[in-house]
Amino acid sequence: MRTTRRLHSASRAAIIAAGLTLALTSCGGTSGAAAGADGANRGPGANGAASPGTAGGASATGAQGASGAPSDGKGAGAGTASPAKAGTGTGTGTGTGDDAYAYGHPCSARKLTVKVGSAQGLPATVRVITVTNNGSTACGLAYHPTIGFSAKGAALGITAVAPDGLGGAPAYPVRPGATAYAAVDLNPGGGSGPVADEINVLADAEHMPNADGTSLPLTAPGKVAAPKVGLYRTTARESLGTL
Repeated sequence: MRTTRRLHSASRAAIIAAGLTLALTSCGGTSGAAAGADGANRGPGANGAASPGTAGGASATGAQGASGAPSDGKGAGAGTASPAKAGTGTGTGTGTGDDAYAYGHPCSARKLTVKVGSAQGLPATVRVITVTNNGSTACGLAYHPTIGFSAKGAALGITAVAPDGLGGAPAYPVRPGATAYAAVDLNPGGGSGPVADEINVLADAEHMPNADGTSLPLTAPGKVAAPKVGLYRTTARESLGTL
């Protein structure tokens, strides 16, 4: 049985992004998840996770920030995943580390590490969000993160738009130690817009409060105009292919 859901409307996404920025400001810093993966490093669904690379970027792990960046996704192959599917596994198992378990157990922000960085081989306007499950059991994320932008600490009031008309599995499964990738194109049309030096990320707006959002600096600030965010996938290139 397949469960079909529709994404938030543009207005609701804007409200979430505004609330996320407000929560981050009032909390006085970033929030993410406690570090220390204690599970096997297995990818979501039927595919293994691509390991994070070493390009410059920023991350949030609980109340402490740590340097790091997403993998460029090289070696995982160029993906052409359809936006109509949220996961890649069959979820036929019954253990706490499989997709079926993840579908019924949303991820906890305390057990996630969120990072942002650039990726080799992708357009210069693209940044990559990675969400790593540090827990010992699989968990499920919404189809994509909610993304907002700031400049010099002030919210720009711009929200990245995700693909519409989605359906499929009830969540994107992330197995223990695995990483989900989401590509964010700051300026897909090459338009004129304000320069963002910070990105605001809420890994799962369907199950997490705005206070669980993460504010991360962009080591390579860029103009933001009609930004888009891709679906969670096992590589950055696959996620970009869903835009």
